Amino acid sequence: MWRPAPGTTWQWQITDEVTAPFKNVTMYDIDLQDAVPSARTRTIPGFGTVTWPKGDNAGIVDRLHAAGKIVICYLDTGAYEAYRPDARLFPRAVIGNNTGWEEENWLDIRPSSWSAFAPIMWSRLDVAKEIGCDGVEPDQNNPLGNNPGFPITAAHQKAWYLEVARQAHERGLSVGMKNGVEVIDDDTVAAFDWALNEECYYYEECDTTTPFIEAGKAVFQTEYVDVWKSEGVNTPAKVAARVCPSARADRFSTIVKNEVPDALFLAC
Repeated sequence: MWRPAPGTTWQWQITDEVTAPFKNVTMYDIDLQDAVPSARTRTIPGFGTVTWPKGDNAGIVDRLHAAGKIVICYLDTGAYEAYRPDARLFPRAVIGNNTGWEEENWLDIRPSSWSAFAPIMWSRLDVAKEIGCDGVEPDQNNPLGNNPGFPITAAHQKAWYLEVARQAHERGLSVGMKNGVEVIDDDTVAAFDWALNEECYYYEECDTTTPFIEAGKAVFQTEYVDVWKSEGVNTPAKVAARVCPSARADRFSTIVKNEVPDALFLAC
């Protein structure tokens, strides 16, 4: 299982075609559905069947492996996405408010609701394992403070994070803790192999993630130019000038991107 050390280099691209020549980095983080090499159907007991079509980046896992890269596959585990192949399998009762992204809604991650949707997510992990992903980036597990539509507590959120990590490890997949700074503690740091954080320098909360560094685990971190524009910082170079000295001191693997992870980036 891949357990990267602080300072490990990476590229994060979950939109558009992932093309060669590949960046001179150790790890690529790409979208799971886009990476499916050929159509496949899976049966989820109690829910039905789902057919994953051939992805827009079909074959990319093998091409990245041939180039010597670790491949992490992005997937949502805490939100419903109307555009995913398994969307029709989710019961309406567990679908909450919009996350802020189009056609995406928070799920009821309280333990009492897990049986109503979690097997669908674990099937996504099975697909990741099947197509050769070295690990996964499970997203949208942090509804606290985001008006999910359910009375979710910090204890509920932490329990869900820990279960996601356990399920990934059962399949031999490396797994990162995406955001969730409210519940980073000794338990979550021990459960995950690395962390991935968005915008902690902008929101001045990076100290919450340093326990991963102290544990010898990488923190993959991103700042978005689109967010920093509100501060008058409007180019990748300007954002990098603002955050990279701190990122290097913190030993974070920080990259600056214009917006939602595309091909372009500037590494600290």
